[in-house]
Amino acid sequence: MTAEAPSSPASAVVLSTTVPARVLRHDPKYGMSTLFFADGELRVPMVDAAIDAGVSVIIEARDVSIALSRPMDVSITNRLPGRIEAILPLDPPYVRVTFDLGATKLHALVTLESVERLALEPDLSAWAMIKSVAIGPGAVRPSELPRPRRWPASDNEGP
Repeated sequence: MTAEAPSSPASAVVLSTTVPARVLRHDPKYGMSTLFFADGELRVPMVDAAIDAGVSVIIEARDVSIALSRPMDVSITNRLPGRIEAILPLDPPYVRVTFDLGATKLHALVTLESVERLALEPDLSAWAMIKSVAIGPGAVRPSELPRPRRWPASDNEGP
């Protein structure tokens, strides 16, 4: 996972996180693919990659929303539990909130008003939400990931 922060303050709105993932399955009925990454699954528009292929997913910070309780009745498909690791004020009105999802650090770009209204602070448990449609064409790219290690077959047949 890598995070990219542009050097100019005006371009801070394009902050993104790149997440390595693997294609888990395709759902042609809905035109969606499910990608497996270190901290869960992401539903994205159908990707042109075979099952088990490695991909890199670019998630723009502006496309990540924050909820303090488990989001249930929302149209946002990708809802990931985590902990707020850092809050970094940028040029007003922007603030970068960094989530620790476990193995992944995910950035959200929100306003200072939202940070204050939600009383966000480091170590607070929260949910990162990413709309599937926000992960559009070009956001999922082929990537060379190590092949998954297969469990050896057991020679123990038992009694």
